[in-house]
Amino acid sequence: MAGQTGTAIVTGAATGIGQAIALALLEAGWSVVLAGRRKAVLDEVVAGHPRAASALTVAADVTDPASVSALFRATVERFGRVDLLVNNAGTNAPPVNIEDLPFEQWKSVIDTNVTGVFLCTQEAFRVMKDQVPRGGRIINNGSISATAPRPNSAPYTASKHAVEGLTKSTALDGRKYDIACGQIDIGNTLTPMAARMTSGVLQADLTVKTEPTFDVKHVAEAVLYMAGLPLDANVLHLTVMATKMPFVGRG
Repeated sequence: MAGQTGTAIVTGAATGIGQAIALALLEAGWSVVLAGRRKAVLDEVVAGHPRAASALTVAADVTDPASVSALFRATVERFGRVDLLVNNAGTNAPPVNIEDLPFEQWKSVIDTNVTGVFLCTQEAFRVMKDQVPRGGRIINNGSISATAPRPNSAPYTASKHAVEGLTKSTALDGRKYDIACGQIDIGNTLTPMAARMTSGVLQADLTVKTEPTFDVKHVAEAVLYMAGLPLDANVLHLTVMATKMPFVGRG
């Protein structure tokens, strides 16, 4: 594994995938800013950690431009620069028929999963292009839903298609500033959000079946690999999934 380290911001770091990524980066020698809506929960994540002095917790709402700006300002004030942004914060809507989905739930998913990624990326560009040494890396948490959606998942699926577009645009637009951007698509890692996989989820043929899951530590290890590359190398797209989940092949 490459040994690049620096200062990282991880959004949605209080629980699940974000927490696992933040702790893995911290343990690998990065200075890590954990961002999320609930600062008390973020504080619990790093409390007592041997490298707690290299962590900063910041309450942030990725859908609010002022809050995102304050997050990056606090990071630079504490650590001097931003070398890595992990756009992990995300949400979902209940799996209901598309015609029954309330507009507010659609908007909540798009605001967090799409606008949140854009706002954080925008601030990262502003910092990374002017810092010395110049540049940095952005890793977006996408989803295999952008390739094969689940039933009744229009908001989430649409949002992750948009994230894929943002990843590609960011990778292209970042070249002139030495900013690399890639995406990790995750299928059925075992977190509280994916716990329902073990009790049964709706399939494409409208049956309900349990699905295999895998340990979230493997997601964190994959992100560490992506983050550790020098800026002249980039993983544009990486998929980590439960080997036997119903994804490859016909549903």
